Amino acid sequence: MSPALETVGLEKRFGGLTAASGISLRLAHGARHALIGPNGAGKTTLINLLTGVLSPTAGRILLDGRDITATPRHRRARDGLSRTFQVNQLFPGMTPLETVHLAILERERRGGRWWQSAGSDTALVDEAEALLGRFGLETVMTEPAGILPYGYQRLLEIALALAARPTVLLLDEPAAGVPESERDRVLALITELPREVSVLLVEHDMDLVFSFAERISVLVAGAILTEGTPSEVAADERVRAAYLGEDGNG
Repeated sequence: MSPALETVGLEKRFGGLTAASGISLRLAHGARHALIGPNGAGKTTLINLLTGVLSPTAGRILLDGRDITATPRHRRARDGLSRTFQVNQLFPGMTPLETVHLAILERERRGGRWWQSAGSDTALVDEAEALLGRFGLETVMTEPAGILPYGYQRLLEIALALAARPTVLLLDEPAAGVPESERDRVLALITELPREVSVLLVEHDMDLVFSFAERISVLVAGAILTEGTPSEVAADERVRAAYLGEDGNG
């Protein structure tokens, strides 16, 4: 069986700067995989390559065995590749219900006429409400997204990504900016994601990474330094030197 997502010799150069160098990464079906590395290692560059925001200088990207290296970003999303962002990409004036409903309509290829569908398709509205309830957002689903606490906004963005019914979900620092008191909630929700969704988590919070991941890849200076189980990565002296610190726990 082909991996859910795979890169083969992926490279990205900006003039004389190499931001990604020969990255070969395999994300298994049902994976709980984390990508870690110090600031400037190229993690967000890799996510942008995977999602089509950037075009690679060399190498290939395969989604369930299909070459999507030249596929536009909107097609990748429709083919099952969803992401979240380090900084929320929400419409502050729209409510969570409106936002998730729009995402579902876009999945159904009806996003261009969403204003005519608002409230008219009860099945899709019910789906949006159920998804918001799953993330504990039912009590705020009619409030403008821009006034919600930041932790709720992060949860809403994950809910939006899931509204597309992805097979692969790329979580780019989902705990960034989330208060300490709400991080356990974020972890619980991403841990409970169905195994039909393969997850690649990019995160600086090492407690979250080691609680969630079954496999970890370490990116340093645009290249994969090592990959293994959490215990293997934590025990690797090169990782300690490059990122985790001498105690191995970050």
